[in-house]
Amino acid sequence: MNRNIIVAAAFFGIVIIVIAGFSSYYFSLLEAQNMPMIKPTSMINLENGSPALGSESAPITIVEFGDYQCESCYYWFHNTRSTLIDNYIETGKAKLVFVDLPFLGRDSITAAQASYCAEDQGKYWEYHTMLYTFQDGAPDSGWANQDRLNSFAFTLEMNMDEFNDCMDSSKYKIRVKANYNEAVKNGVQSTPTFIIISSDGTTKKFAGAQPYSVFAATIESML
Repeated sequence: MNRNIIVAAAFFGIVIIVIAGFSSYYFSLLEAQNMPMIKPTSMINLENGSPALGSESAPITIVEFGDYQCESCYYWFHNTRSTLIDNYIETGKAKLVFVDLPFLGRDSITAAQASYCAEDQGKYWEYHTMLYTFQDGAPDSGWANQDRLNSFAFTLEMNMDEFNDCMDSSKYKIRVKANYNEAVKNGVQSTPTFIIISSDGTTKKFAGAQPYSVFAATIESML
């Protein structure tokens, strides 16, 4: 066969392949343009977390994964949280849910269980505040041992028989473990870690004791 004919045939073959490929891409593009945008959906299970702080109907949910013996969590609690509550939670724009990631020591686990025993008496957030107010020293240094946990409950004027029965029975052991598993499932590797969820299920995640400005900018972009 003449060499020029072979070259021409090869050239036309390439052209046909290119045209076919372009047509396939073009029609795929048209099809994609006619499809609705799929918004990311939050798969975080908050069933075992804390009661929500703020309005249940708030359009933004702030999920905090934390450990009561975490120094960075303490820092965030005392430097950012109150302003966030004033400007977003008390105004009905956001609600806060705490999910336990008790990995720093044995007292982290019992402190988390104690917070839910306090919830039984309607004092979850008061007890939560007590734990972060009196955090003192390294993990498992004794500041959150059983005696101290009891003293926090006594200070809050809780029914001590009910509180002790709850703690002695390890009533919330499974709940705390479920929260730990939820944190791991969502790729949380340190505390505090925050996941902000909008009303349409879109999420934004960041780790560390971030300043108020980071939360404000993130929430405003999602409202």
